[in-house]
Parts: sequence; C-alpha cells; structure tokens
Amino acid sequence: MEKGYVQVYTGNGKGKTTCALGLSLRAVCSGKKVFFGQFLKGMDYSELKAPNILPNFTLKQYGADRFIGKNPRKEDYEMARDAFEDAKKNLLSNNYDIIVLDEINVACYMGLISVDELINLISIKPDNVELVLTGRYADEKIIEIADLVTNMDEIKHYYKKGVQARVGIEK
Repeated sequence: MEKGYVQVYTGNGKGKTTCALGLSLRAVCSGKKVFFGQFLKGMDYSELKAPNILPNFTLKQYGADRFIGKNPRKEDYEMARDAFEDAKKNLLSNNYDIIVLDEINVACYMGLISVDELINLISIKPDNVELVLTGRYADEKIIEIADLVTNMDEIKHYYKKGVQARVGIEK
C-alpha cells in the first residue's frame, strides 16, 4: 500500500467492530495482511474463527472473559498494556498492511492506555500501514489527527426490546 491512513470508528451505535471486520475481509480478499487486536475482549466471538478460514488474517484478544465496568482490575491494566505493546510491535513489524485496534478508544477512555500513548503510536505509524481504531468515546485529540472518522449513532436498537446479542450478528 502506497499510503496508509488513520481511521476511527466511534459512537454509541452498533457496528464499529463489524465495520472493521468488513474492512479486514475486503483487505484480505485483495491480498493484504491484517492484524486485528481486540482490547478489552476475552469472550467468545464468531470472528475468532476467521484466522482459520482467512489467509493473512491474524486476530488476538487481550481481555477478560467478563465485562469491564467502571472499576478495572489490575489485570485489566496489564492486559491493556500487553495489547498496546503487541500492537506497537505489529505496527512496526512490516508484516501487516492493516492494523486494527478494536476497542482501543474505550481502553483510553477508561485510562488503561493514555491518549498521549495512542497519539505517539499514530505518530510512528509507517506510511504504508493503515491503522484502524474502534470503540466508543474516541478522544477529541484522536479525532483531530485521524484521516477518517465515522461516528456510529444509535437511532434504534432491538436490544431495547429485550433481544440479546445473536451469534453471527453481534457476537
């Protein structure tokens, strides 16, 4: 890739991770290599099967198998730190065309990773690597320096009618 950009998918609506997965599928189908790192996620999601099906697609989770509330545990900080260091290593490895850091905006919002650290990571991004950052609560500084920002707004969601997350759609 001649020029890689910084993309941000944020907002309170559904579809941020789904959008990044769709971009990843398109990239892999065009011969590109993708690293998809999931911050704050350790639960079973359907996309965990993708590396067994898709060539050149690497997915790694860095999170607990529980929802992290307002009071993160020490291990949540440690997993976020491991995720960030691994993300940096993969970003600079020259092994991937696209790096997706799923839910990193939430990790920053929760204070597990500092916004300044993320800004520094963006600043050292090789020119030929696309960097995709997902998650609610994207910091204004990140929005300002990104090349593309999409805000997913929730207008209506069947969850409010009691529909639980469905395999293959939400998980």
